[in-house]
Amino acid sequence: MPDSPAVPRFLPPLLSVIAGYVDSCTFLALFGLFVAQVTGSFVLAGTQLVAHEDAGLIKLIGIPVFFLACAVTTLIVDEMGRSGRSALAAALALETILLLGLFTCWSVAGPFHSPHTAAAVLASVCGLSAMGVQSALVRLVAKGVPSTNVMTTNTTQFAIDATEVVLTWRARRGAPADAAAADAHASALERFNTMWPVVLGFLVGTVTGALAYERFDMWCVLAPTALAGGLAAWAKGTR
Repeated sequence: MPDSPAVPRFLPPLLSVIAGYVDSCTFLALFGLFVAQVTGSFVLAGTQLVAHEDAGLIKLIGIPVFFLACAVTTLIVDEMGRSGRSALAAALALETILLLGLFTCWSVAGPFHSPHTAAAVLASVCGLSAMGVQSALVRLVAKGVPSTNVMTTNTTQFAIDATEVVLTWRARRGAPADAAAADAHASALERFNTMWPVVLGFLVGTVTGALAYERFDMWCVLAPTALAGGLAAWAKGTR
């Protein structure tokens, strides 16, 4: 995979806001579906024999749909990188198109009263695909950046980083002339400052998405779509 330039610090938190926002909206509109990650889909696949859920279909398709979205994003990033074009802009543009697809399904057939209708399934596919694209682009284009979708791993790392900041600060205070202690504290602080905006961004996104859904129904999806589109335009312009 061709190397990509470093992404600015503002990008991961904004992507995290998008993921949290969309995840919150689709959870409320699509029968408890989490589109930003597929952990729940794996659990459902394992428990389907003993617990038959009414919305099982749209949750089970999350696994292959998310997988395919990541695979397609990998191909796009590879092709864009080899041709000298902006892989980040292309991936963000695809995410924007998929979010528009979610909005279109919602505006045409929403509110969804059954998880088994074609419109509900298609909306789920669009939401899952959009988040699959984002998840892959962060791993491929923004290397070294925390996941903007999966908060379980991020929360674990955030707790580790916060603890290490305290431990290295104590070690540095006890030996202020120790260069190794100063470097360890600086590294821990850097990791902490990289992680907390992403975690906070996702939380802000979930709260904002829920409030927007309650107030604006399907129109709430236009906010993250516009943000993703704006980021795509920015990425293309800075190539």
